Amino acid sequence: MKNILVLGGTRFFGRKLVELLIEDGHNVVIMTRGQSGNPFGDNVEHLIVDRKNKEELAKKVEGRSFDIVYDNICYSPNEAYAFCEIFNGKIGKLVFTSTLSTYKADGKEKKEADFDPYNYEIQMGDRADFTYGEGKRQAEAVFFQYAKFPVVAVRFPIVMGEDDYTRRLHFHVERIAEGKPIGFLNMDAEMSFIQAAEAAQFLKWAGVTDLQGPYNATANGKISLSAFIKLVEAATGKTAKISLVGNDEIRSPYAIPASWYMTNEKATNSGFQFTNLRDWLKPLIEAIASNEEGK
Repeated sequence: MKNILVLGGTRFFGRKLVELLIEDGHNVVIMTRGQSGNPFGDNVEHLIVDRKNKEELAKKVEGRSFDIVYDNICYSPNEAYAFCEIFNGKIGKLVFTSTLSTYKADGKEKKEADFDPYNYEIQMGDRADFTYGEGKRQAEAVFFQYAKFPVVAVRFPIVMGEDDYTRRLHFHVERIAEGKPIGFLNMDAEMSFIQAAEAAQFLKWAGVTDLQGPYNATANGKISLSAFIKLVEAATGKTAKISLVGNDEIRSPYAIPASWYMTNEKATNSGFQFTNLRDWLKPLIEAIASNEEGK
């Protein structure tokens, strides 16, 4: 049994991660701002704190140590640096949830070496000072250059699931079912994805193994946006209205200018077996379409 702290763990794949850790018998502490409640009851200890408040965070964990910390909610170098100052010497390992957005969408398959956080120039700042991708790049750089504990940065593509609170996949199903237009930039662009349950499994595995460094975590395979839309059309029985221009209201969350996908070869060679995108994407879209139709 390990003592594990999870920063952010009440929604989507973070919640699934905590459920897996509980099932494995670990002593789990979750840390949130308290806005989403505690879905785990007495199975976890719940610390309510704003992680951006360094003094408050330090006080909450004073005198405590953890074997593994999962940080799902770090978005800036300032947050990462404060984390290092508080937890250096007090934890056995950090698993940081990073993103495909650390890579540019330039049409080339992305491998871990395409972004080197060990030598990336750090510019301190808060979340509002950076784009999402740059904030994550900066956070990775801080962790790998300042942490005195092992770090794994898990780079996920867009995570999919029926319970996705961002509803990015739902957006496409709903608009096509309702006959509303969707804006794209390049229908031939290809993307990679991962399902929420698999993301949680990978995070757990990254924590309990001896992994260190950046790792891409994505389902096997990729899909073009045109092929993706065809799956949604089949599930809804409706023809999509596609616009290659459009405002923010109709623009797809997947509207990218060029292919944006990653290889999982490094993680696969380290022993993790990923699912195949083609095996679960169609059933997932059908399930969401069925749920929307039943409302």
